[in-house]
Parts: sequence; structure tokens; C-alpha cells
Amino acid sequence: MNLYRAKVVLACSALPLFMLGCSGKTDTAPAAAASGAATPAATPASGAASAPAGGPASVSTVKAQKKDLNVTLKATGTVVPLNVVDVRTQVSSTIKAVHFKEGQFIKAGQLLFTLDARTDEANVAKAAAQLAKDNVSLADAKRQFERAKQLFAQNFISQGSVDTAQALVDSVNATVNADQAALDAAKVALSYSRIVAPASGRAGAVNVFVGSAVQANVTSLVTITQLDPVGIQFSIPQRNLSDALVALKDGASVKATLADGGGTFKGKLQFVDSAVDASSGAVKAKAVFPNKDNKLWPGAFAEVQQTVTTISDAVVIPLAAIVQGARGTIVYVVEDGKAVLKPIKLVYSEAGEAAVTGIKPGDSVVQEGKQNLRPNVPVVERAKESKDGKDAKGGADGGKDKPKDGEAKAGEPKPASSDAAAPVKP
Repeated sequence: MNLYRAKVVLACSALPLFMLGCSGKTDTAPAAAASGAATPAATPASGAASAPAGGPASVSTVKAQKKDLNVTLKATGTVVPLNVVDVRTQVSSTIKAVHFKEGQFIKAGQLLFTLDARTDEANVAKAAAQLAKDNVSLADAKRQFERAKQLFAQNFISQGSVDTAQALVDSVNATVNADQAALDAAKVALSYSRIVAPASGRAGAVNVFVGSAVQANVTSLVTITQLDPVGIQFSIPQRNLSDALVALKDGASVKATLADGGGTFKGKLQFVDSAVDASSGAVKAKAVFPNKDNKLWPGAFAEVQQTVTTISDAVVIPLAAIVQGARGTIVYVVEDGKAVLKPIKLVYSEAGEAAVTGIKPGDSVVQEGKQNLRPNVPVVERAKESKDGKDAKGGADGGKDKPKDGEAKAGEPKPASSDAAAPVKP
């Protein structure tokens, strides 16, 4: 009997433990189910991330074109006047009058200054009086010579007397010529008192005033700068010298743009220097530009462009499609769905375009995505984008996010979890 009671007590004690074990299995089942549900979801994501590594590379291509490409020389130049005159007086005197204003545009031959010329006027008058006196003496000598010839014809005088009269005429005639030269010299000295403009241009600052004393060939009165036409001086690299000389013979057009956005001007190449500068490896050149509006001012900087030659029927591709690497200069061309490496030679590049050799017109050259390519790698071209930035093949909603699998749309109830564990019966 006691043995029976002990067995009943032992069974009653084990029952709560049995129930607790059943309850533990019921709680862990949903967690395990949730863990099992999370594991399959991670697997497709991992597969999706590694899928592109083995697939074709996405690239964008452009067709190689055949066209003429201008070889343009660009340089920074400086506006320089074609003619600058520093006006100085040729005689020492005093300024009597100034006949223009600072900054005024003047013409060649226009009167600028008048000097005190009283001394020169007196010298001219003196030389003229001496000339008149000697002219009278010459007239008397000629009359004496005619009379001597008549007397000689009548045998009243000898031949020697006639020769003496002839010598007197020649001597006085020479004196008259000397007097005339002296008068001309005096007039030249008098003309120095009127200072006129040697060339047309714009007058600078006037350095003297009325009453100022000036010294011959020392005192600078004013500087005249020619502004129309005007020149722009720039340098040409030595490698373009031959093309520049050909352009000089043909009168090539040159375009200049002021650095401060003051406008664009067209002119012609006028001068190429005779020697290459050893320090810079460049040759000085000058182009002439019309400047009626006076927008080109001496000393201003300008960007100069000159078309020195034209490459006819060149194969042109975007400069961004060229790859510079250990293999040299190359491009990738799409052939039969694969990226084919093509070695090329860069002939000339300008404004994002490059003339090359080594490919044919019409080849599909990879422009974007070339950094991830290897020779003979499969590629797929990206869809072209429309003007509004959307995919050409997609609709207006192509950029919106679509609900993922398993997510409920707006307004719909969320589906019950398929991994929810059923209650476990004890």
C-alpha cells in the first residue's frame, strides 16, 4: 500500500514538468518558423547581388563619324597698337599754344603745338634780305659781262677782260644759290615751331603747358597711339610653325575674344617672327583687327583662335571614349555583343572631339562604362534616355517604386504570415 502511494506521488510530481516541456515546444515553434521564414528571404537577395558579376556589362556607345575637323590654335594674346609716336620738339623753345585736348582723336598733319618762333622768323627775314642783295649784284655782273662782249667785238678790250667779267657772273650766281639755301634752312627751322601730328590716333596725356620751356629731342610733349586698326600679339608653338606660315601666305582669319567678355572680333594674321624663342619654344605672331568702335584697348588680354589647317575625312569620336593605360591609347568597340579592344592613334583633339586612326566610321565605340571592361567581355547597351530624363522604354510611372513581393498595397490588409505556427495541443 505504501509502495502504491509512493508511485502516485511521483507521477503527480512529474506531471508539471511534462506540461512545462510541452509548453516550451509550443513557444519555440513560432520563433523557429520566423527564423526559417527570414532565411529564404535573404537567399534571393544574395543571389540578386551576385547576379550582375557574372552577367554582361552595361555600357553606352556612340557611332564613330567621318567628317572634316578644323585644327584650331588657341593662345592668350595682348592688344598692341600698330603705331605709337612719342612727340618731341626739334628745337629748344617755349610753348606758345596747345591746339588739342587730352584724349582727343587727331588726324595726321593736325596742328598740336606752336612754339615761340620770333628768332627763327628774324633769321628767315635776314636770309631773304641777303638773297635780294646778291640778286642785285648778279644782275649788275651780267650787264658788265654783256658790255664786255660788245667792247671785245669792237676790239676795245682784250679777251682777258671778257673772261674776268664772265667769272664775276659765275661767282655772284653761286653766292645767290648759297643765299637761297640759307633761306630754305631758316624756313625749315621756322617750321619746327609748328608741331603737327605725324600719324592719326588718340592723344594721351599732355606733358607741357603754355609757357613751358622745352629742350630739343628731350622733352616729351604727348604720345599718339593708333587704335584703328589695332594688333594682337601672341605666341605660336614651334610644332605649329609650318601651318602658321602657310596660313600667313593665305591670309588666314583669326578670331579674338576679350578675356572680360567684351566681345569677339575677326582679323587676319599679319606677321610671324623670324626666330623661335629658345626659352619658351614658341614664335611670336601678330594679327590685325579693325577697331572702329575702339573696344580693343592696348594692353588688354584676349583669347586668340586661329584655324591653321583642316583634317579632311577624319574619323571622329568623343574624347571621353579614349582610354589611356598600360596598353597605350585604346578604345572599346562593341562587336557581336562583346567589347573588342582597338589600339588607336590620337591625331588631334578639340572641344571634346578627337580625330583618331585605328577604327572605322560607323563603329560602336563605348563611351560610358569602359572602366569595368576587359577584352571580349559580353556587354549590353543601356537604354537611351529621353529629353525629360525618363527611360525611353518606360512610362510615366517607370521611376516609382513598386511594392515588393509579400508587401500589401495601400488600402489592402496585410496577409497573414504563412509561417505562423499552429497551437500545439498538450
